Order: sequence, then structure tokens, then C-alpha cells
Amino acid sequence: MAFASFVGRVLFASVFILSAYQEFNEYGVDGGPAAKALKPKFDAFAYRVHSQVGFQLPEIDIKFLIAGAIALKGIGGALFILGSSFGALLLLLHQLIATPIHYDFYNYDSEDKEFTQLFIKFTQNMALFGALLFFIGMKNSIPRRQPKKAPKTKTY
Repeated sequence: MAFASFVGRVLFASVFILSAYQEFNEYGVDGGPAAKALKPKFDAFAYRVHSQVGFQLPEIDIKFLIAGAIALKGIGGALFILGSSFGALLLLLHQLIATPIHYDFYNYDSEDKEFTQLFIKFTQNMALFGALLFFIGMKNSIPRRQPKKAPKTKTY
């Protein structure tokens, strides 16, 4: 059972680790193609947050966002393989930040082809989010082993 759990964690985390590895190799001085693809989506997200909520997101260089995503996915994935709840929390944080920015279906009309594609990807990432929450919940519900206490000797 422990081996199957380990294999499942490896398969789950491999998605994040391989993605981080690819982005790291393509990073370059400007953040690579990931930064070029993320810049307009982040700007649209920041505008939407400001117009809907009234909160102005700070000006952030996109290459630092990409570097942060690489770190969250790489470190979180490695720790998750080892069964760490902290690794799952790092992956959860990445999903929470990246998913609404990457898959911005809310910027399209429901009749558009892009809407359907982005909405499907968004829901898939929300499923990953739910799986991480499930892992953290199960990890916290299993009682930790208590060291066996030596029986007290009775003195008369």
C-alpha cells in the first residue's frame, strides 16, 4: 500500500516537476516564452481585479512571476513526492495563483471557441486543486504515532 501511494504521488507531482523543468530550460533573460504568453493575461487579470474589486495589484516584472512559479512547482513537487504536506501547500498556492490567470475564460463570451477550451483547462486545474486539498485533509486526519510509554512500576 505504501508503494502504491508513493507511485501515485510521483505520477501526480511529475506534472508539476516536468512543467517547472521545461520553463526553467526556456527561461532566458526575459523569462522565456512563458513570460511572453503570461504578460497579456496578467495585465487583463490585474485590470479585472482593479475594475471589479477596486484593488490595484502592484507592478510586477513577469519574469519574477515565472521564476516564482518554477520554484513553487519544483520544490512543491519534490516535497510532495516525499509525502510532505508543505509540498502540497506549495502546489496548492501555485494552483490558486496561476489557474485564474492562465485560464481566463471569464474574458470571453460563452459562445467563443476559446471560452470552451479555457473553461475545460480551468476545471481540470480545479480538479488538481481539489486533489491537493484531499491529500492535505487525509494527511491531517491520520493520527500520528505516539511513542509507547513504559509501564509504571508499582511501588508498595
